[in-house]
Amino acid sequence: MDQVITLYTGANCHLCEQAKALLYPLLSERGLRLVEIDIHQNEQLKEQYGIRIPVVALTNGQEKGWPFTAAQIGRLLDA
Repeated sequence: MDQVITLYTGANCHLCEQAKALLYPLLSERGLRLVEIDIHQNEQLKEQYGIRIPVVALTNGQEKGWPFTAAQIGRLLDA
């Protein structure tokens, strides 16, 4: 089963770059795939996540906004 982590992001978002750097080791360790969604391409997403990005969303509907650690995301995945 291809498990996906979604990262809501935006252009020129330095926190998003930090979040990706933090997530990459976790992704390879657990065989996960990262899907990035630029919120600025969608008004509803911009309204929902505009001041919160980067936000990680899991397939079970859980979300964690920045700041977060790899350990916190790992615990969400294990829950």
